[in-house]
Amino acid sequence: MADAGQLEFGALLRRSRLAASLTIEALAEASGVSARGIGDLERGRRTTPQRGTVAALADGLELGEAERARLLAAARLGRSPRRGLADVRAFPRDIDDFVGREAQLARLTALAGQESGGRPAVVAVSGAPGTGKTTLVLHAALALADRFPDGQLMVDLRGMDDDPPGPAELALHVLKALGVADRELVAAGPQGHAELCRRAVAERRCLLVLDNARDEAQVRPLLPSPGAGMVVITSRRMLTGLESVHRLPLGELSPAEAAACLTAVVGRERAEADPDALAEVAERCAHLPLALRVAGNWLATRTGWTVRRLADRLASQERRLDTLAAGDLRVSAAFHLSYRQLSPGAARLFRLLALVDGPDTGTAGAALLTGQHVFDAEDALEELVETGLLGTDRERYRLHDLLRLYAQDRLAAEEAEEETAAARARLHHWLLETAVAAGRWYEPGHGAPPPDPLGLVDLSTAEHARRWLQAEGLNWLAALRAASARGEHARVVEVADALHWFSDQWIFWGHWPEVCALGAAAAEALGDPLLEAVHLNYLAWALLICESRHRDSLDRSDRALAAARRAGDLPQQGWAHSYTAWALSLLGDHPAATPHNREAARLFKAAGDLHGTLHAMSSHADTLLQAGRHEESVTEHLGALAFLDEAGDRIEPHSAAFSRTNLQTSLGRTYALLENWAEAAEHLRAAVDLAHGSGNPGLESRALIHLADALLAAGHREQARDAYARCLALGAAANPQHVATARERLAGLG
Repeated sequence: MADAGQLEFGALLRRSRLAASLTIEALAEASGVSARGIGDLERGRRTTPQRGTVAALADGLELGEAERARLLAAARLGRSPRRGLADVRAFPRDIDDFVGREAQLARLTALAGQESGGRPAVVAVSGAPGTGKTTLVLHAALALADRFPDGQLMVDLRGMDDDPPGPAELALHVLKALGVADRELVAAGPQGHAELCRRAVAERRCLLVLDNARDEAQVRPLLPSPGAGMVVITSRRMLTGLESVHRLPLGELSPAEAAACLTAVVGRERAEADPDALAEVAERCAHLPLALRVAGNWLATRTGWTVRRLADRLASQERRLDTLAAGDLRVSAAFHLSYRQLSPGAARLFRLLALVDGPDTGTAGAALLTGQHVFDAEDALEELVETGLLGTDRERYRLHDLLRLYAQDRLAAEEAEEETAAARARLHHWLLETAVAAGRWYEPGHGAPPPDPLGLVDLSTAEHARRWLQAEGLNWLAALRAASARGEHARVVEVADALHWFSDQWIFWGHWPEVCALGAAAAEALGDPLLEAVHLNYLAWALLICESRHRDSLDRSDRALAAARRAGDLPQQGWAHSYTAWALSLLGDHPAATPHNREAARLFKAAGDLHGTLHAMSSHADTLLQAGRHEESVTEHLGALAFLDEAGDRIEPHSAAFSRTNLQTSLGRTYALLENWAEAAEHLRAAVDLAHGSGNPGLESRALIHLADALLAAGHREQARDAYARCLALGAAANPQHVATARERLAGLG
């Protein structure tokens, strides 16, 4: 019998069958392999029989050991990449300095070895332009080469072309690469190529990469149903319409991965010479792999440049995209390929999203920018998400920094200046109007606002108002800055006033001192002493609580008192005294704080201001606590709680919950100082529950840290550890000092 290296499997099978004097039908009966299957194998229509099929045929032919080995060897030869299936060595060249994406590589590796009940694993790798989809898949293919003994094939679907190839053309390309005989192609005809392609892929344990897909329709006809191989599709689109696929979305790299990527290109010595500059370059590349690659290549070819020089060049937003070009690699060109495929409505929204000041926006903001109905704006947003030009996190939409710069370029080039100005004005007006309506939920004497006439946002509950104010915080803050710059003093005062009571619910946002400073400046510009007193008091609170600038707070409360006296307003005089007492107490001057607390209480009582009276009582109790007069402090705190209970619904509910939480926390602290651990834990746990129930992480972190300290002092280490961990888990919304303390205490506990 001829050597297996000289005969294809089909010819060897036919020779063995004839030597055994068997017809195809007789061999089928003896082996259990269908007559049609045997015929296809002998005629070369199938070239990659499974090992089990070969073993069954060898049994049916009653082959000896040597003949069986030759038949198996011929079958393996039929599955070899030399049969025309592109070996991984024929793939585009991988990059030697690939870094990061460990989680995604691990997922692809796991899917490559996963048993799928006879179905091939199909993976859709999607992401924005420049996220490195093709590079990732190519790198994975090299690592997984031994998983696919029948080879690997990569097909560029040219999805960004004006006229990309259709499924029929692509199927023919794959069939030719697989070495399917011309007679079979002719017999199947153009209409049958897709089915023939699916069958040919299914017969091989191979990796098929469909790179740069335009849409679902281009790839769906090529996906095999049965088979033991793997198909990986890359696309800028999410390919939402594909069924039964594993999805692998790619975003930007982490800061550490981005720095490692640059280091791999420019060399460790240059990178470590100025790590701060390297981090700035990575940040100004938005941690986008393509931009990092361009920046790295720029430095690699300009050995006289320091990393700092490139970082400074990229600092200019106006020329950043122009700088991110190296040879034929241009970041803006990658963006443009996707932009030109957008519908007109989506393209206009993409341009106008450059006007969003904060990091993200919602559907309502997009509708205001374009003047569309909210449902139409949502459709346009989802088109941008589908094409990879817009990121999404729940109900928020975000342009990364480089895409924002590209959108700004398109806006300047394609949108009339008056249209741009009108869109920005619409957005800012709506943001400030809605901020006022939402903030009033928390202000005594207001409550629920009237329904939104535009139907853009639901403010039907205080919780909905809170979520909107927090989600749009940086956007309405930017609108407030713009109003201040335009001299719209009345609007600025209105917004700052509406948000003052809400600020207790979001104390550690980080921007209340600025909001209050804008309000105070606007009030001063209006020349109204009462408004000036109100907003100077707000600023005194913000400086005291948000930034611990006690002496600056004293200056503002002193000026507020003078303005309130000019206006003849008793409540604002009371608030000025109360904030003065608070600052003096925190500075340790308790004797000086006491008369201010008393005067505040007198003024609030004379004015009939229940909210002010409650605050003065709480402040006096805290001053006693700070002064070490613990028994008196307990009495005063209990008195304030009794006053709060008696006032009932005359105290605004959110203000009542805020005050009750603070009073319970202070009572717990006082009992802890008295070493009455049971009472301390009871009040502090009540405070934790109140803060958590009202959704106030700032107050919750305060109560938790004092609860944990009390528990630790009482010897309850595990309970203390749990409380510290809960405080740490509150994250950025909590008091940063308490979070830092919790981290330090946990480390000390091991």
